[in-house]
Amino acid sequence: MALTDSRYDAAELPDLLPIYYRRLFPYPQYFRWLNYGGVPRNYFQNREFSFTLKDDIYVRYQSFNNQNELEKEMQKMVPYKIDIGAVYSCKPSQHNSVKSGTFQAKAKELVFDIDMTDYDDVRTCCSSADICHRCWTLMTIAIKILDRALGEDFGFQHRLWVYSGRRGVHCWVCDETARNLSPAARSAVAEYLSVVKGGTDTIKKVHLSHPIHPSIQQAINVIDNYFEDYAVNKQDIFSSKENWQKVLALTPEFREGLQIDFVKARNSAERWKLLQNELTKHVNTYHLEEIKLQYCYPRLDVNVSKGLNHLLKSPFSVHPKTGRISVPMDVQNLDKFDPFSVPTISSLCKELDKKTEDEQQNTSAENGEEPEVKRRTRDYKKTNLLGPIKIFEQFIDKMEQSRTGQLLKQSDMEGAF
Repeated sequence: MALTDSRYDAAELPDLLPIYYRRLFPYPQYFRWLNYGGVPRNYFQNREFSFTLKDDIYVRYQSFNNQNELEKEMQKMVPYKIDIGAVYSCKPSQHNSVKSGTFQAKAKELVFDIDMTDYDDVRTCCSSADICHRCWTLMTIAIKILDRALGEDFGFQHRLWVYSGRRGVHCWVCDETARNLSPAARSAVAEYLSVVKGGTDTIKKVHLSHPIHPSIQQAINVIDNYFEDYAVNKQDIFSSKENWQKVLALTPEFREGLQIDFVKARNSAERWKLLQNELTKHVNTYHLEEIKLQYCYPRLDVNVSKGLNHLLKSPFSVHPKTGRISVPMDVQNLDKFDPFSVPTISSLCKELDKKTEDEQQNTSAENGEEPEVKRRTRDYKKTNLLGPIKIFEQFIDKMEQSRTGQLLKQSDMEGAF
């Protein structure tokens, strides 16, 4: 199933994007996030933004001095896609005028990109860019596993999860320690979180050693909450010989015996029970756990996480294919998140038109017009963008409170000497 909205027509994008950038994009919150309290100095000014314009015109190394400059340029250029890059040693817009070798990436959020296409070998419902409610469970599992590991195993407090607008999710780890990690350290974190390994030609992509690492065991605990309903019932991975052969290929030493039993079994549930019973007899093997991990563990694009120079799609960017907004997600309510309910630029503009029309009727007796700036700051509150922006604000508030607490603690320590 393609994740498009019947009300969205890509041909409308040139008309809708100027409205979105003028009246709906959350500039104040966006600037607060990327400015990080203005510490260190020039942090926002030295940040790279990349714009993809109409007809795939790609403009890299954009940078802005302040929120106002960013607003004006986005409203002028009307990007079809916004990507965020690293914080450099000088303004990216001036990279051609500085001495060779002095323009270097200094910092960036630790980022993760999970794309549903990487699960095509274990999905029976969809393939390529298509998704549906059944396979979206994989993204829910991925976020729960990675969010726990990033918080508990690494101590990162500020993790912003964002729906890409089509078929995946992104994570922005915004702690100061994460932003200052070297490429080698980023690579180490990404490798620690990578369990499913091997390309399309690799049959068995998970190999566990004894004892199972505590972090992987925690991941298995998350998967156990979903596996039977998701994999056995909804994906029906034992429904046909073609499907169950893929599972049995992961346990070659038991394949022949189970094959005979599987043919006799009436349905997926019975075959799953047979597999469980057979594999749990062998206490020194982890075949059952390896199957669960291969079918459900997060599949990371490790290269996105490793390098500082890698660009990643910005929150609140509009996906040109689906029209959906790339919105922050509430990690506490992941099971309720529905990618098909995420607002499209079309639905937002229609909501805005309707509310504006109603307000004009209600205030027709009043004199004078509301100032543009004042009106615009409230426009998103008239639409379904309000919820995602609130999630974004809560994330920024928590980050700022943490920074204030650190400064107070630092001040107290200095005062003690």
